[in-house]
Amino acid sequence: MPETLAPSTGAETVRWNLTDLYADTAALDADLDKADAEAEAFAERYRGRLADLAPDALAEAMGLLEVVHDRLGRAYTYAYLHWSTDTEDAERGALLQRVRERYTHASQQLIFFDVEWAGLDEDAATALLQEEALAPYRHHLELLHLRRAHVLSEGEERVLSEKSITGRAAWNRFFDETLGASRFELRGETLSKQVLLSKLHDPDRSLRCDAALALTDGLDGMSRPLTYVFNTILADKASTDRLRHYDHWLASRNLDNEIADASVQALIDAVTGRYDLSERFYRLKRNLLGLDEMMDYDRYAPIGEADRQFQWDEARDTVLDAYTAFHPTMGEITQQFFEGRWIDAPVADGKRGGAFSHGAVPSAHPYILMNFTGKVRDVQTLAHELGHGVHQYLAREQGVFHAGTPLTTAETASVFGEMLVFQQLIDRETDPQARLAMLVQKIDDSMATVFRQVTMNRFEEAIHTHRRERGELTSGDFADHWMTTQRRMYGEAVTLGEHYRVWWSYIPHFVHTPGYVYAYAFGELLVLALYARYRDGQDGFTDAYLDLLRSGGSDWPHVLVGRLGIDLQDPAFWQQGLRAIEDLIDEAEAAADKMQAG
Repeated sequence: MPETLAPSTGAETVRWNLTDLYADTAALDADLDKADAEAEAFAERYRGRLADLAPDALAEAMGLLEVVHDRLGRAYTYAYLHWSTDTEDAERGALLQRVRERYTHASQQLIFFDVEWAGLDEDAATALLQEEALAPYRHHLELLHLRRAHVLSEGEERVLSEKSITGRAAWNRFFDETLGASRFELRGETLSKQVLLSKLHDPDRSLRCDAALALTDGLDGMSRPLTYVFNTILADKASTDRLRHYDHWLASRNLDNEIADASVQALIDAVTGRYDLSERFYRLKRNLLGLDEMMDYDRYAPIGEADRQFQWDEARDTVLDAYTAFHPTMGEITQQFFEGRWIDAPVADGKRGGAFSHGAVPSAHPYILMNFTGKVRDVQTLAHELGHGVHQYLAREQGVFHAGTPLTTAETASVFGEMLVFQQLIDRETDPQARLAMLVQKIDDSMATVFRQVTMNRFEEAIHTHRRERGELTSGDFADHWMTTQRRMYGEAVTLGEHYRVWWSYIPHFVHTPGYVYAYAFGELLVLALYARYRDGQDGFTDAYLDLLRSGGSDWPHVLVGRLGIDLQDPAFWQQGLRAIEDLIDEAEAAADKMQAG
């Protein structure tokens, strides 16, 4: 039977306009040709000379390097976004692969720069970093120098770059296309993964159960290739870490995130040490749902009015109102995403699942991908991605090297945007039962963002360690690690059925960005602390917050966030966010008791 898509929401015609990047592929190819020529000229001019450059000359070189990276990034952005909305289209896939290959070829000519900078004498590099001429590039160069112990020779770096196209990048694409083309049978209908997953939020328990079993049946059918993809990614990361002399599987991610290993461990210990909050919340939700036993497919069940449907225009206006009320500049930027057609909103055959905001390059603007089905969580997802989008838009002024942020602070604006919209929705609601439903849904989100993401970090820890110490994993090995780490979060409050054992295999972060997931918990707990300062009326907070977003990745996260009164280096910091979650649970329990008593 044909696939059944989501109910009509008004988002069906909301498709992005990629001509802001290129009018056609001929223009894209011309840009790639130009980038090739610029990269070659840069290498001829500077290879072997970096140690002899004066500060002004080095700054000039960095400016030329920016131009090449921006041009290459624009081409890759177009090819990736074009493919993302139809991963089953062979021509789009071929274009993406061709651009990746040309991107890699041009980038290889620039590898010498990082290698030579890493090889600079410590004193010489330190002195250069103090020069005013290099101020626009200081933090980027500082980070490159810190990675010097993990940089190989130019020849070795070129080989790794070349082989990545047919290595990890190829497996990422295979994973995406396999899941994008997958179809699942539910009650006589054929559904995409994205539509099927939406059924786990349905108020009908029998439908949730059937959807869970349908997901398992479909994933079981793909178990062999997905297990192989995961094993290949694990082995690829292990070999890369060994070649680059990283001490453990998460070391490179922590360095990229500009956070100390000890700080990450403090976050993980803090969250795993409060699994009692998770168990307590799901006991409350089980009682509110009137269940004797809460199954895994009941976790996202709506409570009452929180399940109401939103049309696209209503969702748009809700986010715009919340962002504008916080700061007019945020509202103006957000408006451009809708008016400029920077968003691709509907569920569609072959489209990549989930949602993301692609920052593109400083010379362009961000783009947002959604799979909007009209649920309340989709409104929150829109707020989340627009938070990313505003952040990326403002940070463009920092240039190629500082526009992006480490993953630890990349989630700040997105989660803060969710908080703004949630607070607006609940403030407008006068019905106590509906307010309770919304509060429960917010805690649901915090459970998913903080506790579940840390359990997934624990799963990654287990599978990376297993692969390095014991060899390739079977599907059963993956399932055992998955169930062990997941059960620790839910305790006795939620029963994880046998069908749940294979659900590790569809989560893209494990494949695309190993080690990513703890950044979600980092971002959520950081935002809870920031939002408390906003609600307390801290003087000048909204302007200071926008300045934080404008700063991009131009300095260390603890320095940038410290300007708003947050000390990320204090191990006790994480407890503040966890106490905020506990306060929400207290509030929900009290509201539930009051309703039952009344």
